[in-house]
Amino acid sequence: MKIINFLKKKPKIGLAFGGGGARGLSHIGVIKAFEEFGLKFDYVAGTSVGSIMGAAYASGMTSKEIYEIAKKLKVKDIRTSKLFFMPSKTEGIENLMIETFGDINIEDLKLPFSAVAVDIKSTKELCISHGNLSKAVAGSCCVPGIFQPVEFGDRLLCDGGLQNTIPANIPRYFGCDYVIAVDCNSTRLYGTESTKVLDVLGCTIRILMKSNAVKGYMCADATIATDNKKFKSTSFEGMDEMIEQGYKNAIDMMPQIMQIFRGKIPKKKMKDFDKDEIEFI
Repeated sequence: MKIINFLKKKPKIGLAFGGGGARGLSHIGVIKAFEEFGLKFDYVAGTSVGSIMGAAYASGMTSKEIYEIAKKLKVKDIRTSKLFFMPSKTEGIENLMIETFGDINIEDLKLPFSAVAVDIKSTKELCISHGNLSKAVAGSCCVPGIFQPVEFGDRLLCDGGLQNTIPANIPRYFGCDYVIAVDCNSTRLYGTESTKVLDVLGCTIRILMKSNAVKGYMCADATIATDNKKFKSTSFEGMDEMIEQGYKNAIDMMPQIMQIFRGKIPKKKMKDFDKDEIEFI
């Protein structure tokens, strides 16, 4: 009698790192937790600072290696303009990427990776999976008013958070069965009692960003939400505490995440409700 062993197919699992400026340092703690549990992902996507961390993870760097680079960084290394109302060029980000990974293309990374940006010419969201890594990541991190738009071929890139701050939908378009998302700015929404123009403008932007983040939660099977409210998105101060916070939040989510890696939860039936609005390059 012939015996046939039916092997259960291992689920393909994607990882999505969200944006949040310097608060994205907490992603390092999340990566450390993944390492301790031996979790390996099949696809990585990232927006803004999440694209930096996503590229590092996709390159095969460990949390310790990422930390060693991060602790040497200063804000002036990233934002080179000394004038508050004068946007910086993104050469600081590009130089960081080249010094860390070399002047390589995205497809040279060890894991499939996509950086999410927005083309301000077409206003379309861009999922960048090919081409120069440093330019793609710099474009994904290009916060309007803080940085000058990045030329990428015939496109002008700005921060992917304008349309997709937690890109949990992206790995699904590349065949992932499940997606784990990491939100390093989960306390992004808070109000103001001030009627000053800048305070009101800041609050309205936070409201819009909160609505933007909802899609990420909907598309993820589990979201590690890190409470970084006490830290500034524009300062590296408190880096070790942010990393510890990310690690703790990831550990708290591990029972659910392990169930996902074992394929023990139903797969989400996701509609490609916004695929036509995304340009894949």
